[in-house]
Amino acid sequence: MSSVEGSAGGLGIDLHLEQAAGGSRRTALIAALREAVRGGRLAPGTRLPPYRSLAADLGIARNTVADAYAELVAEGWLTARQGSGTRVADRVAAPAPGPVRPVAPPAPPYDLVQGKPDPGAFPRGAWLAAARRALTTAPHEAFGIGDPRGRIELRLALSAYLARVRGVRTGPDRIVVCSGAAHALRLLARVVGATGPWAVEAYGLPFHRGLLAEAGVGTVPVPVDEDGARVAEIPAGAGAVLLTPAHQFPTGGPLHPERRAGVLEWARRSGGLVVEDDYDGEFRYDRRPVGAVQGLDPERTVLVGSVSKSLSPALRIGWMCLPAGLVDEVVAAKGEREPYSSATEQLTLADFLVSGGYDRHVRRMRQRHRGRRDRLTAVLAERVPEVRVTGIAAGLHAVLELPSGTEPAALAAAARHGVAVEGLASYRHPGAGGPGHPDGLVVGYATPPERLYGAALDALCDALAESLRGGRPAPSPAAPAQVVPSATVPSRAAPSPAPAPSAPASSP
Repeated sequence: MSSVEGSAGGLGIDLHLEQAAGGSRRTALIAALREAVRGGRLAPGTRLPPYRSLAADLGIARNTVADAYAELVAEGWLTARQGSGTRVADRVAAPAPGPVRPVAPPAPPYDLVQGKPDPGAFPRGAWLAAARRALTTAPHEAFGIGDPRGRIELRLALSAYLARVRGVRTGPDRIVVCSGAAHALRLLARVVGATGPWAVEAYGLPFHRGLLAEAGVGTVPVPVDEDGARVAEIPAGAGAVLLTPAHQFPTGGPLHPERRAGVLEWARRSGGLVVEDDYDGEFRYDRRPVGAVQGLDPERTVLVGSVSKSLSPALRIGWMCLPAGLVDEVVAAKGEREPYSSATEQLTLADFLVSGGYDRHVRRMRQRHRGRRDRLTAVLAERVPEVRVTGIAAGLHAVLELPSGTEPAALAAAARHGVAVEGLASYRHPGAGGPGHPDGLVVGYATPPERLYGAALDALCDALAESLRGGRPAPSPAAPAQVVPSATVPSRAAPSPAPAPSAPASSP
Protein backbone atom coordinates (compact mmCIF):
# COMPACT_ATOMS: atom_id res chain seq x y z
CA MET A 1 0.00 0.00 0.00
CA SER A 2 1.20 3.54 -0.64
CA SER A 3 -0.12 6.48 1.33
CA VAL A 4 -0.66 9.75 -0.56
CA GLU A 5 -1.75 13.13 0.77
CA GLY A 6 -3.65 15.36 -1.62
CA SER A 7 -3.92 19.09 -0.90
CA ALA A 8 -6.46 19.85 -3.64
CA GLY A 9 -4.65 22.91 -4.87
CA GLY A 10 -6.42 26.23 -4.51
CA LEU A 11 -9.42 24.74 -2.69
CA GLY A 12 -7.27 23.95 0.33
CA ILE A 13 -8.84 20.46 0.67
CA ASP A 14 -6.59 17.70 2.02
CA LEU A 15 -7.33 14.13 0.96
CA HIS A 16 -5.52 11.09 2.30
CA LEU A 17 -5.67 7.99 0.08
CA GLU A 18 -4.09 4.57 0.47
CA GLN A 19 -3.45 3.02 -2.94
CA ALA A 20 -2.53 -0.61 -3.48
CA ALA A 21 0.77 -1.26 -5.19
CA GLY A 22 0.70 -2.84 -8.66
CA GLY A 23 -2.00 -2.67 -11.33
CA SER A 24 -3.13 0.43 -13.15
CA ARG A 25 -3.20 3.79 -11.42
CA ARG A 26 -6.82 4.26 -12.43
CA THR A 27 -7.84 0.96 -10.79
CA ALA A 28 -5.82 1.77 -7.65
CA LEU A 29 -7.39 5.22 -7.38
CA ILE A 30 -10.94 3.85 -7.79
CA ALA A 31 -10.30 1.21 -5.14
CA ALA A 32 -8.80 3.77 -2.72
CA LEU A 33 -11.72 6.20 -3.14
CA ARG A 34 -14.29 3.44 -2.82
CA GLU A 35 -12.66 2.17 0.38
CA ALA A 36 -12.49 5.69 1.85
CA VAL A 37 -16.23 6.12 1.26
CA ARG A 38 -17.14 2.63 2.44
CA GLY A 39 -15.07 3.01 5.60
CA GLY A 40 -16.67 6.33 6.47
CA ARG A 41 -13.54 8.49 6.13
CA LEU A 42 -15.30 10.36 3.32
CA ALA A 43 -18.74 11.18 4.66
CA PRO A 44 -21.82 11.69 2.43
CA GLY A 45 -21.78 15.19 0.96
CA THR A 46 -17.98 15.60 1.19
CA ARG A 47 -16.65 17.58 -1.76
CA LEU A 48 -13.70 15.94 -3.56
CA PRO A 49 -10.77 17.85 -5.06
CA PRO A 50 -10.96 18.91 -8.73
CA TYR A 51 -9.35 16.58 -11.30
CA ARG A 52 -6.36 18.85 -11.89
CA SER A 53 -5.56 19.38 -8.22
CA LEU A 54 -5.77 15.71 -7.21
CA ALA A 55 -3.82 14.62 -10.30
CA ALA A 56 -1.01 17.04 -9.45
CA ASP A 57 -0.88 15.87 -5.84
CA LEU A 58 -0.85 12.16 -6.78
CA GLY A 59 1.53 12.54 -9.73
CA ILE A 60 -0.86 10.99 -12.25
CA ALA A 61 -2.60 12.18 -15.40
CA ARG A 62 -5.66 14.39 -15.11
CA ASN A 63 -7.64 12.03 -17.36
CA THR A 64 -6.92 9.17 -14.96
CA VAL A 65 -8.62 11.07 -12.13
CA ALA A 66 -11.50 12.11 -14.40
CA ASP A 67 -12.08 8.49 -15.49
CA ALA A 68 -11.98 7.26 -11.88
CA TYR A 69 -14.52 9.90 -10.78
CA ALA A 70 -16.78 9.05 -13.75
CA GLU A 71 -16.81 5.35 -12.95
CA LEU A 72 -17.62 5.99 -9.28
CA VAL A 73 -20.42 8.36 -10.31
CA ALA A 74 -21.83 5.65 -12.55
CA GLU A 75 -21.67 3.15 -9.68
CA GLY A 76 -23.48 5.56 -7.34
CA TRP A 77 -20.58 6.23 -4.99
CA LEU A 78 -20.22 9.85 -6.10
CA THR A 79 -22.37 12.60 -7.61
CA ALA A 80 -21.31 15.31 -10.07
CA ARG A 81 -23.32 18.48 -10.67
CA GLN A 82 -22.44 21.66 -12.53
CA GLY A 83 -21.30 24.30 -10.04
CA SER A 84 -21.29 21.87 -7.14
CA GLY A 85 -18.28 19.75 -8.03
CA THR A 86 -17.88 16.06 -7.31
CA ARG A 87 -19.19 14.89 -3.95
CA VAL A 88 -19.75 11.67 -2.04
CA ALA A 89 -23.29 10.50 -2.72
CA ASP A 90 -25.80 10.87 0.10
CA ARG A 91 -27.28 7.45 -0.49
CA VAL A 92 -24.06 5.58 0.22
CA ALA A 93 -24.61 3.30 3.19
CA ALA A 94 -22.92 4.28 6.43
CA PRO A 95 -20.21 1.99 7.75
CA ALA A 96 -21.32 -0.93 9.85
CA PRO A 97 -21.74 0.00 13.50
CA GLY A 98 -18.95 -0.90 15.89
CA PRO A 99 -19.34 -2.68 19.21
CA VAL A 100 -22.34 -1.63 21.24
CA ARG A 101 -21.29 0.78 23.98
CA PRO A 102 -23.22 1.40 27.20
CA VAL A 103 -25.58 4.34 26.82
CA ALA A 104 -25.32 6.99 29.54
CA PRO A 105 -28.59 7.62 31.35
CA PRO A 106 -30.36 10.75 30.11
CA ALA A 107 -29.75 13.91 32.09
CA PRO A 108 -32.65 15.13 34.24
CA PRO A 109 -34.75 17.65 32.28
CA TYR A 110 -34.52 20.33 35.00
CA ASP A 111 -31.02 21.38 36.05
CA LEU A 112 -31.01 23.24 39.35
CA VAL A 113 -27.46 22.36 40.33
CA GLN A 114 -25.61 25.39 41.66
CA GLY A 115 -22.59 27.04 40.08
CA LYS A 116 -23.50 26.91 36.39
CA PRO A 117 -24.61 29.98 34.46
CA ASP A 118 -27.07 29.61 31.60
CA PRO A 119 -24.93 28.94 28.49
CA GLY A 120 -27.51 30.74 26.39
CA ALA A 121 -26.86 33.99 28.28
CA PHE A 122 -23.31 34.36 26.99
CA PRO A 123 -23.02 37.84 25.33
CA ARG A 124 -21.98 36.59 21.90
CA GLY A 125 -22.41 39.84 20.00
CA ALA A 126 -20.57 42.00 22.52
CA TRP A 127 -17.83 39.40 22.92
CA LEU A 128 -17.38 39.18 19.14
CA ALA A 129 -17.09 42.96 18.89
CA ALA A 130 -14.48 42.97 21.67
CA ALA A 131 -12.57 40.17 19.94
CA ARG A 132 -12.47 42.12 16.67
CA ARG A 133 -11.17 45.23 18.38
CA ALA A 134 -8.63 43.28 20.42
CA LEU A 135 -7.25 41.31 17.47
CA THR A 136 -7.10 44.41 15.27
CA THR A 137 -4.96 46.34 17.75
CA ALA A 138 -2.93 43.47 19.28
CA PRO A 139 0.85 43.66 18.79
CA HIS A 140 2.52 40.91 16.78
CA GLU A 141 4.29 39.56 19.87
CA ALA A 142 0.88 38.70 21.38
CA PHE A 143 0.84 35.63 19.13
CA GLY A 144 4.22 34.37 20.30
CA ILE A 145 5.08 32.26 23.35
CA GLY A 146 3.86 34.83 25.84
CA ASP A 147 4.41 35.84 29.45
CA PRO A 148 3.62 33.11 32.01
CA ARG A 149 1.92 35.78 34.15
CA GLY A 150 -0.60 36.39 31.37
CA ARG A 151 -1.12 39.14 28.80
CA ILE A 152 -0.19 42.57 30.15
CA GLU A 153 -3.36 44.04 28.61
CA LEU A 154 -5.52 41.76 30.74
CA ARG A 155 -3.49 42.24 33.91
CA LEU A 156 -3.76 46.01 33.55
CA ALA A 157 -7.50 45.81 32.93
CA LEU A 158 -8.03 43.46 35.89
CA SER A 159 -6.05 45.61 38.31
CA ALA A 160 -8.21 48.64 37.43
CA TYR A 161 -11.51 46.73 37.45
CA LEU A 162 -10.90 44.88 40.73
CA ALA A 163 -9.81 48.10 42.45
CA ARG A 164 -12.95 49.89 41.30
CA VAL A 165 -15.48 47.11 41.96
CA ARG A 166 -14.03 44.95 44.74
CA GLY A 167 -11.68 47.33 46.59
CA VAL A 168 -8.64 45.22 45.66
CA ARG A 169 -5.17 46.74 46.08
CA THR A 170 -2.88 45.27 43.46
CA GLY A 171 -0.99 46.02 40.26
CA PRO A 172 -0.38 44.12 37.03
CA ASP A 173 2.96 42.87 38.35
CA ARG A 174 1.14 41.01 41.16
CA ILE A 175 -1.54 39.38 39.00
CA VAL A 176 -1.03 35.94 37.49
CA VAL A 177 -3.60 34.78 34.92
CA CYS A 178 -4.51 31.09 35.08
CA SER A 179 -7.03 28.78 33.47
CA GLY A 180 -9.65 29.05 36.20
CA ALA A 181 -9.99 29.12 39.98
CA ALA A 182 -9.19 25.41 40.31
CA HIS A 183 -5.90 25.93 38.45
CA ALA A 184 -5.10 28.79 40.81
CA LEU A 185 -5.70 26.62 43.88
CA ARG A 186 -3.53 23.83 42.47
CA LEU A 187 -0.67 26.29 41.94
CA LEU A 188 -1.05 27.74 45.43
CA ALA A 189 -1.15 24.25 46.94
CA ARG A 190 2.21 23.50 45.30
CA VAL A 191 3.73 26.75 46.57
CA VAL A 192 2.27 26.97 50.09
CA GLY A 193 1.29 23.38 50.77
CA ALA A 194 4.46 22.45 52.68
CA THR A 195 3.68 24.96 55.44
CA GLY A 196 0.92 22.81 56.91
CA PRO A 197 -2.69 21.75 56.28
CA TRP A 198 -5.20 24.29 55.00
CA ALA A 199 -8.09 25.37 57.13
CA VAL A 200 -11.29 25.37 55.08
CA GLU A 201 -14.88 26.28 55.86
CA ALA A 202 -16.87 23.37 57.28
CA TYR A 203 -19.28 23.81 54.35
CA GLY A 204 -17.63 24.20 50.96
CA LEU A 205 -16.91 22.54 47.64
CA PRO A 206 -15.73 18.91 47.92
CA PHE A 207 -13.96 19.53 44.61
CA HIS A 208 -11.67 22.07 46.27
CA ARG A 209 -10.83 19.70 49.10
CA GLY A 210 -10.17 16.99 46.54
CA LEU A 211 -7.72 19.00 44.45
CA LEU A 212 -5.85 20.06 47.59
CA ALA A 213 -5.65 16.40 48.59
CA GLU A 214 -4.27 15.53 45.14
CA ALA A 215 -1.49 18.05 45.80
CA GLY A 216 -0.74 16.37 49.14
CA VAL A 217 -2.34 19.11 51.22
CA GLY A 218 -4.65 18.08 54.05
CA THR A 219 -7.64 20.14 55.13
CA VAL A 220 -9.15 20.85 58.55
CA PRO A 221 -12.66 22.33 58.96
CA VAL A 222 -13.54 25.70 60.49
CA PRO A 223 -17.14 25.98 61.76
CA VAL A 224 -19.47 28.44 60.01
CA ASP A 225 -22.59 30.27 61.15
CA GLU A 226 -24.70 33.20 60.00
CA ASP A 227 -21.64 35.49 60.16
CA GLY A 228 -19.41 33.25 58.04
CA ALA A 229 -16.39 31.26 59.18
CA ARG A 230 -15.60 31.32 62.89
CA VAL A 231 -12.02 32.36 62.30
CA ALA A 232 -11.15 32.34 66.01
CA GLU A 233 -11.37 28.53 65.71
CA ILE A 234 -8.80 28.11 62.92
CA PRO A 235 -6.85 25.04 64.08
CA ALA A 236 -3.29 25.50 65.26
CA GLY A 237 -0.66 24.57 62.68
CA ALA A 238 -2.70 25.57 59.61
CA GLY A 239 -0.49 27.06 56.91
CA ALA A 240 -3.33 28.75 55.02
CA VAL A 241 -7.06 29.31 55.30
CA LEU A 242 -9.41 29.16 52.31
CA LEU A 243 -12.48 31.39 52.71
CA THR A 244 -15.44 32.67 50.68
CA PRO A 245 -15.89 35.94 52.60
CA ALA A 246 -18.12 37.86 50.16
CA HIS A 247 -20.75 35.08 50.05
CA GLN A 248 -20.02 31.98 52.10
CA PHE A 249 -20.40 28.92 49.91
CA PRO A 250 -22.94 27.39 50.07
CA THR A 251 -24.71 28.80 53.15
CA GLY A 252 -24.74 32.37 51.85
CA GLY A 253 -23.71 34.92 54.48
CA PRO A 254 -20.84 37.44 54.19
CA LEU A 255 -17.94 37.28 56.63
CA HIS A 256 -18.59 39.64 59.56
CA PRO A 257 -16.27 42.70 59.65
CA GLU A 258 -14.93 41.65 63.04
CA ARG A 259 -14.00 38.26 61.62
CA ARG A 260 -12.34 39.86 58.58
CA ALA A 261 -10.04 41.68 60.96
CA GLY A 262 -9.64 38.50 63.01
CA VAL A 263 -8.47 36.32 60.12
CA LEU A 264 -5.88 38.90 59.09
CA GLU A 265 -4.64 39.07 62.67
CA TRP A 266 -4.33 35.27 62.59
CA ALA A 267 -2.28 35.52 59.37
CA ARG A 268 0.09 38.13 60.82
CA ARG A 269 0.52 36.23 64.06
CA SER A 270 1.00 32.77 62.54
CA GLY A 271 2.68 33.66 59.25
CA GLY A 272 -0.18 31.90 57.45
CA LEU A 273 -1.86 32.91 54.20
CA VAL A 274 -5.49 33.90 53.63
CA VAL A 275 -6.81 32.57 50.28
CA GLU A 276 -9.98 34.42 49.28
CA ASP A 277 -12.19 32.71 46.70
CA ASP A 278 -14.19 35.54 45.10
CA TYR A 279 -16.40 33.15 43.13
CA ASP A 280 -19.52 35.28 42.57
CA GLY A 281 -18.77 38.69 44.07
CA GLU A 282 -20.46 40.57 41.21
CA PHE A 283 -23.94 39.27 41.99
CA ARG A 284 -25.52 40.88 45.05
CA TYR A 285 -29.14 41.99 45.38
CA ASP A 286 -30.31 43.04 48.85
CA ARG A 287 -27.20 44.44 50.47
CA ARG A 288 -24.37 46.89 49.94
CA PRO A 289 -21.33 45.70 47.97
CA VAL A 290 -18.81 43.93 50.17
CA GLY A 291 -15.17 44.73 49.47
CA ALA A 292 -12.51 42.05 49.24
CA VAL A 293 -10.56 41.03 52.35
CA GLN A 294 -7.46 41.38 50.16
CA GLY A 295 -7.87 45.17 50.18
CA LEU A 296 -7.25 45.19 53.95
CA ASP A 297 -3.85 43.44 53.75
CA PRO A 298 -2.50 42.58 50.27
CA GLU A 299 0.66 41.00 51.71
CA ARG A 300 -1.23 38.37 53.70
CA THR A 301 -4.01 37.57 51.23
CA VAL A 302 -4.37 35.94 47.81
CA LEU A 303 -7.54 36.85 45.91
CA VAL A 304 -8.68 34.14 43.47
CA GLY A 305 -11.27 34.97 40.82
CA SER A 306 -12.53 33.90 37.41
CA VAL A 307 -15.21 34.55 34.79
CA SER A 308 -16.75 31.09 35.18
CA LYS A 309 -19.91 32.40 36.90
CA SER A 310 -20.14 35.85 35.29
CA LEU A 311 -19.43 34.86 31.66
CA SER A 312 -18.71 31.18 30.99
CA PRO A 313 -16.56 28.36 32.39
CA ALA A 314 -15.67 27.53 28.78
CA LEU A 315 -13.40 30.60 28.56
CA ARG A 316 -10.96 29.03 31.07
CA ILE A 317 -9.75 32.37 32.45
CA GLY A 318 -9.02 33.01 36.11
CA TRP A 319 -6.54 35.08 38.08
CA MET A 320 -4.69 35.46 41.35
CA CYS A 321 -3.81 38.76 43.06
CA LEU A 322 -0.70 37.79 44.98
CA PRO A 323 1.56 39.16 47.70
CA ALA A 324 4.79 40.41 46.13
CA GLY A 325 6.83 37.60 47.69
CA LEU A 326 4.75 34.84 46.07
CA VAL A 327 4.70 36.00 42.44
CA ASP A 328 7.95 34.38 41.32
CA GLU A 329 7.19 31.11 43.09
CA VAL A 330 3.71 30.86 41.55
CA VAL A 331 5.06 31.66 38.08
CA ALA A 332 7.71 28.95 38.51
CA ALA A 333 5.05 26.47 39.63
CA LYS A 334 2.96 27.33 36.58
CA GLY A 335 5.72 25.87 34.42
CA GLU A 336 5.10 24.79 30.86
CA ARG A 337 2.76 26.56 28.47
CA GLU A 338 0.11 23.85 28.13
CA PRO A 339 -2.13 25.12 30.98
CA TYR A 340 -1.97 28.75 29.88
CA SER A 341 -5.19 30.53 28.92
CA SER A 342 -5.59 31.45 25.25
CA ALA A 343 -3.88 34.75 24.44
CA THR A 344 -6.69 35.75 22.09
CA GLU A 345 -9.33 35.25 24.80
CA GLN A 346 -7.19 37.16 27.30
CA LEU A 347 -6.95 40.05 24.84
CA THR A 348 -10.71 39.90 24.25
CA LEU A 349 -11.51 39.93 27.98
CA ALA A 350 -9.16 42.89 28.45
CA ASP A 351 -11.08 44.85 25.81
CA PHE A 352 -14.40 43.70 27.27
CA LEU A 353 -13.38 45.08 30.66
CA VAL A 354 -11.91 48.37 29.41
CA SER A 355 -14.79 49.11 27.01
CA GLY A 356 -17.44 48.65 29.70
CA GLY A 357 -18.95 45.59 28.01
CA TYR A 358 -18.30 43.46 31.10
CA ASP A 359 -20.02 45.98 33.40
CA ARG A 360 -23.06 46.09 31.14
CA HIS A 361 -23.25 42.30 30.98
CA VAL A 362 -22.97 41.95 34.77
CA ARG A 363 -25.73 44.52 35.34
CA ARG A 364 -28.00 42.72 32.89
CA MET A 365 -27.31 39.32 34.47
CA ARG A 366 -27.73 40.72 37.98
CA GLN A 367 -31.22 41.89 37.05
CA ARG A 368 -32.04 38.54 35.46
CA HIS A 369 -30.75 36.49 38.40
CA ARG A 370 -32.61 38.66 40.90
CA GLY A 371 -35.82 38.07 38.97
CA ARG A 372 -35.23 34.32 39.02
CA ARG A 373 -34.46 34.35 42.72
CA ASP A 374 -37.66 36.27 43.39
CA ARG A 375 -39.69 33.76 41.36
CA LEU A 376 -38.15 30.90 43.33
CA THR A 377 -39.00 32.42 46.70
CA ALA A 378 -42.52 33.40 45.61
CA VAL A 379 -43.37 29.91 44.30
CA LEU A 380 -42.01 28.25 47.44
CA ALA A 381 -43.95 30.67 49.66
CA GLU A 382 -47.17 29.74 47.88
CA ARG A 383 -46.73 26.01 47.50
CA VAL A 384 -44.31 24.79 50.17
CA PRO A 385 -44.48 27.44 52.90
CA GLU A 386 -42.83 25.26 55.53
CA VAL A 387 -39.52 25.47 53.64
CA ARG A 388 -37.16 28.21 54.84
CA VAL A 389 -35.19 29.94 52.05
CA THR A 390 -31.79 31.33 53.05
CA GLY A 391 -28.56 32.68 51.59
CA ILE A 392 -30.22 34.72 48.86
CA ALA A 393 -28.84 38.25 49.31
CA ALA A 394 -26.20 37.46 46.68
CA GLY A 395 -24.98 34.76 44.34
CA LEU A 396 -26.62 32.28 41.99
CA HIS A 397 -28.11 29.78 44.45
CA ALA A 398 -30.33 29.49 47.52
CA VAL A 399 -30.39 27.07 50.42
CA LEU A 400 -33.77 25.51 51.23
CA GLU A 401 -33.71 24.50 54.89
CA LEU A 402 -35.69 21.31 55.55
CA PRO A 403 -36.99 19.58 58.67
CA SER A 404 -34.40 17.37 60.31
CA GLY A 405 -33.98 14.01 58.61
CA THR A 406 -35.86 14.87 55.40
CA GLU A 407 -32.96 15.72 53.07
CA PRO A 408 -32.54 12.17 51.65
CA ALA A 409 -36.27 11.90 50.93
CA ALA A 410 -36.29 15.32 49.23
CA LEU A 411 -33.35 14.34 46.99
CA ALA A 412 -35.03 11.07 46.04
CA ALA A 413 -38.30 12.86 45.23
CA ALA A 414 -36.43 15.46 43.16
CA ALA A 415 -34.84 12.69 41.11
CA ARG A 416 -38.25 11.12 40.48
CA HIS A 417 -39.56 14.47 39.25
CA GLY A 418 -36.60 15.02 36.90
CA VAL A 419 -34.90 17.72 38.99
CA ALA A 420 -31.11 17.74 39.32
CA VAL A 421 -30.34 19.33 42.69
CA GLU A 422 -27.86 18.76 45.51
CA GLY A 423 -28.20 18.26 49.24
CA LEU A 424 -26.54 20.50 51.80
CA ALA A 425 -24.86 17.49 53.43
CA SER A 426 -22.78 16.88 50.28
CA TYR A 427 -20.91 20.13 50.98
CA ARG A 428 -20.09 19.38 54.61
CA HIS A 429 -16.45 18.62 55.40
CA PRO A 430 -16.13 14.97 56.49
CA GLY A 431 -14.21 16.11 59.58
CA ALA A 432 -16.87 18.59 60.69
CA GLY A 433 -18.14 17.17 63.98
CA GLY A 434 -20.73 18.29 66.45
CA PRO A 435 -24.49 17.82 66.62
CA GLY A 436 -27.24 19.62 64.79
CA HIS A 437 -26.17 19.55 61.14
CA PRO A 438 -29.04 21.09 59.19
CA ASP A 439 -30.87 19.35 56.36
CA GLY A 440 -31.41 21.26 53.14
CA LEU A 441 -31.16 21.53 49.39
CA VAL A 442 -28.75 23.80 47.50
CA VAL A 443 -30.74 25.13 44.53
CA GLY A 444 -29.07 26.92 41.63
CA TYR A 445 -31.41 29.23 39.73
CA ALA A 446 -29.09 30.46 36.94
CA THR A 447 -28.80 27.44 34.64
CA PRO A 448 -32.22 26.55 33.14
CA PRO A 449 -33.18 28.39 29.96
CA GLU A 450 -36.05 30.80 30.46
CA ARG A 451 -38.55 28.52 28.69
CA LEU A 452 -37.90 25.74 31.24
CA TYR A 453 -37.50 27.74 34.44
CA GLY A 454 -41.17 27.78 35.39
CA ALA A 455 -41.52 24.05 34.81
CA ALA A 456 -38.35 23.44 36.83
CA LEU A 457 -39.80 25.35 39.79
CA ASP A 458 -43.07 23.42 39.51
CA ALA A 459 -41.21 20.11 39.53
CA LEU A 460 -39.12 21.21 42.52
CA CYS A 461 -42.22 22.18 44.50
CA ASP A 462 -43.92 18.90 43.62
CA ALA A 463 -40.88 17.00 44.86
CA LEU A 464 -40.73 18.96 48.11
CA ALA A 465 -44.45 18.50 48.74
CA GLU A 466 -44.13 14.77 48.10
CA SER A 467 -41.20 14.38 50.49
CA LEU A 468 -42.53 16.64 53.26
CA ARG A 469 -46.22 15.78 53.30
CA GLY A 470 -46.74 12.80 51.08
CA GLY A 471 -47.74 14.85 48.05
CA ARG A 472 -50.58 16.67 49.85
CA PRO A 473 -51.14 20.32 48.87
CA ALA A 474 -50.01 23.18 51.07
CA PRO A 475 -52.05 23.68 54.24
CA SER A 476 -54.71 26.39 54.07
CA PRO A 477 -54.35 29.18 54.90
CA ALA A 478 -50.67 29.13 53.99
CA ALA A 479 -48.24 31.05 56.09
CA PRO A 480 -45.63 32.89 54.06
CA ALA A 481 -42.30 31.19 53.60
CA GLN A 482 -39.52 32.49 55.78
CA VAL A 483 -36.98 34.18 53.56
CA VAL A 484 -33.78 35.49 55.06
CA PRO A 485 -30.80 37.03 53.28
CA SER A 486 -28.13 34.77 54.77
CA ALA A 487 -28.12 31.15 55.82
CA THR A 488 -28.79 29.90 59.31
CA VAL A 489 -26.36 27.18 60.28
CA PRO A 490 -25.35 25.93 63.75
CA SER A 491 -25.10 29.04 65.93
CA ARG A 492 -21.99 30.48 67.49
CA ALA A 493 -21.42 30.14 71.19
CA ALA A 494 -21.88 33.87 71.69
CA PRO A 495 -23.60 36.54 69.60
CA SER A 496 -21.49 38.88 67.50
CA PRO A 497 -21.42 42.59 68.16
CA ALA A 498 -23.33 44.80 65.74
CA PRO A 499 -21.59 44.93 62.36
CA ALA A 500 -19.21 47.80 61.95
CA PRO A 501 -19.63 49.71 58.69
CA SER A 502 -17.25 48.52 55.99
CA ALA A 503 -15.93 50.51 53.11
CA PRO A 504 -17.83 49.16 50.12
CA ALA A 505 -16.33 49.09 46.70
CA SER A 506 -18.34 50.73 43.97
CA SER A 507 -20.43 48.34 41.92
CA PRO A 508 -20.37 47.97 38.19
